[in-house]
Amino acid sequence: MDLLHYIYILGINNRDEMVDIGTTQNRSENAFRLIKLLDTKGNELHLLTNRFDMDADEIAEIYKSRWAIELFFKWMKQHLNIKKFYGHSEQAVHNQVYVSMIVYCLNVLAQLNTNSDRSTLQISRYLKAALWKSAHIWLRKIEGKSVP
Repeated sequence: MDLLHYIYILGINNRDEMVDIGTTQNRSENAFRLIKLLDTKGNELHLLTNRFDMDADEIAEIYKSRWAIELFFKWMKQHLNIKKFYGHSEQAVHNQVYVSMIVYCLNVLAQLNTNSDRSTLQISRYLKAALWKSAHIWLRKIEGKSVP
């Protein structure tokens, strides 16, 4: 960022600035708003937006909500084993997420009921490998016992 136009002090550590992005030779046509604030852990956050019609607190809340959504999608990819969505409608996506959450919860219940040290991913893999075999084989595997 090359040039600062206006700086508004929002509090002890918070700032609201109107900035141009780029060099003097190659600068963006529009000005942007840079909001600097501290999160709950004391880390400084820099939020860049083109929304001048909202309060800095409103923008911070929007970014906080968006970040929560990003964290949920990260958790979903890591735990629900959703690599892609098979349907394109809203209902199809909802159904796939619901079914994946049910499978995850069943794996957690199996983990808890068997006092297994195995991860839910390992339990899911054991179930897939022994899907058409007797249930006692799958249960012995997740309990860490040998399979006869």
